[in-house]
Amino acid sequence: MKKVTGIGGIFFKCADPSKMNEWYATHLGIPATEWGAMFPWREKDNTEKEGYTVWSPKPADTQYFEPSQKDFMINYRVENIEALVADLKKAGITVLDDIATYEYGKFVHILDPEGNNIELFEPA
Repeated sequence: MKKVTGIGGIFFKCADPSKMNEWYATHLGIPATEWGAMFPWREKDNTEKEGYTVWSPKPADTQYFEPSQKDFMINYRVENIEALVADLKKAGITVLDDIATYEYGKFVHILDPEGNNIELFEPA
């Protein structure tokens, strides 16, 4: 079973996300909105299939990364999130929540051995 297929996003804490977005837009040309930026791409083996990687600064006091105390969270794109979560649970990996389904995909959060919150994302 294929598991991680790529990086879905990078999320990091900062004092002022709006100023951070503005700085990156001005100096590095990242077209950020209040949610950050999306970098579109096409799959190598199927160029008709599009994807994206998210870049997103978050407020320093965000609770979105909890229980991790780190200032970042990585989102990994996966295939067959239900089967992957079942395998992770069998292996004793901490799964923090139930799989959430939205029109754009499915999400779940797990912890790595150092307590980093990892977000898994299966695109719709």
